[in-house]
Amino acid sequence: MTRTKNSRKLLFFAAAFVAAILTFSPGVSTANAQDVAAAVRAKLDKSQYKGIQVSVDKNGIATLAGTVSLYEYKSDADRVVHKVKGVTAVRNDIEVAGPNVSDSKLRQSLAEKLSYDRVGYGNVFDAITLQVENGVVTLGGHALDYPSRDSAVGLVSTTPGVKDVVDEIAVDPVSPMDWQIRMAVARAVYGFPSLNRYAIDPAKPIRISVQNGNVALYGAVDSEADKDAAGLRASGVPGVFSVKNYLQVANQPSEKSQK
Repeated sequence: MTRTKNSRKLLFFAAAFVAAILTFSPGVSTANAQDVAAAVRAKLDKSQYKGIQVSVDKNGIATLAGTVSLYEYKSDADRVVHKVKGVTAVRNDIEVAGPNVSDSKLRQSLAEKLSYDRVGYGNVFDAITLQVENGVVTLGGHALDYPSRDSAVGLVSTTPGVKDVVDEIAVDPVSPMDWQIRMAVARAVYGFPSLNRYAIDPAKPIRISVQNGNVALYGAVDSEADKDAAGLRASGVPGVFSVKNYLQVANQPSEKSQK
C-alpha cells in the first residue's frame, strides 16, 4: 500500500515538473525587447545593412527584413545578430536585391571563379560541384579542408546576382593515410606522359578526391583514352580501395560542374 502511494506521488510530481517545463518561457519584457532591438540595430549600423529592418518579440526572437545588395550581407547580418545579448533566435527574412543575372550566366561566371580559387593551395584535391537555380547557388562535392570550403562559399556569397547559397560541401576527414594516397595518385596520374599536360592550366586539372582510401576523379579530359588512363593509373596505387572515374570527355554533356 505504501509503495502504491509513493508511486502515485512520484507520478504526480513528475507530471507537474513536465508541465512546468512545457509552460515555462524565459521571455523578455516589452521594455527589454526594445532594448535588445536597439542593440541589434546598433550592431547593424553599417552602410551595407542600411536597408534592413529589425524587430524583437517578447521571446527574444529577432526578425530581420528589408533588402541588401549581396548575399554576403544577409549572411553576415544573421551571424552578427545571433551574437547580440538577449537574442534567442533569428528569423532572417532579408531579400537580396542586387542585379538579376540569368542562371546560365551566373553559373558560367561562378564556375570560372571557383576554378581559379585557392590555386597553389592544393586545389587539385578539391572537387566542388556547382548548381544554380533561380539565383540560388548550391555547392556540393568534396573539399580538401575547411579553408577550401569556406573560400568557395565566400567567393559565391560576394558575387552579384546570387540570391541564396546552400552549402552542401563535404570536407574530407584528416587522415595521414588518405594524404599519402592523394600524393601517390597525383604522381601516378600526372607522371604519365599522356596526362601530364593536364597540370599546365591550374584551373583545369584532373581533380583527385580521397576519402578513407576511396578515390574519385573529377574534371575534364580530351579523350576517352585519357579518361581510361587516369583511372588505371589511380587504380594501380598501393592502398587504394576503389576508384570512381567521373572525368568528363570534351564535347560530351556533363551532369555536374566541378570547381
